[in-house]
Amino acid sequence: MNGLTDIHPDAMLEALLAKGGRSNRRENLAKMHELCRKQHEAGSRDFSLPAIGRLAEAAGIMKGRALYNAPSADYRALIESWAVYVGPAAPKTTKTLASHEYLLRIEDPAIRSIMQTIITERDKLKAQLNILKANTQVTVDRRPLGSTIASVPGAQPIAVLALSAQLTQSEREALQKAVSRNYLEERGMCEGSHGEIVNERGRTIFEVGFARAIRKVLGD
Repeated sequence: MNGLTDIHPDAMLEALLAKGGRSNRRENLAKMHELCRKQHEAGSRDFSLPAIGRLAEAAGIMKGRALYNAPSADYRALIESWAVYVGPAAPKTTKTLASHEYLLRIEDPAIRSIMQTIITERDKLKAQLNILKANTQVTVDRRPLGSTIASVPGAQPIAVLALSAQLTQSEREALQKAVSRNYLEERGMCEGSHGEIVNERGRTIFEVGFARAIRKVLGD
């Protein structure tokens, strides 16, 4: 093996963090690294983008589909370094099931297709039944990600979802960029002492409290 992904994932993370960039990017890289570490400690060797993408989205790090975008090259490099580190997944053994042997004996393709659908549905239901048998008590947490529980005496506790938790990753980054010093300076603007945005002539573009309001929405 050769290439950047041949290095240890810890070293890969250090190299990616050393590139600098937004604090949000560095924080998410560290979270992605920890997510991959837990995946490895759990004994999994599946570090494919779909698998890690689902875990990252469930953990609130980023949308799974965002891993395929050009700006996510660093995340892909980190995930690939973990994939190389743990090695390829063990090959699945192929075994012909008795039901499949039965299907091969059916000469009529239409009937064979119908029977295959029935057998597939049966196997799916059996798998679900086995899961239910293994979990005699199932607790389903339907609270939205990022919500907190608010309780009032004499009333049922309710889940309160912070406004910042409702933002997608791209929406959060867009708002952070809108009030960043570099972004404003590049466009001849700056933030005033009271959160207003003014241009180079001192004309107010966004009213007092604009930048502060955005940071409150972001939870900063």
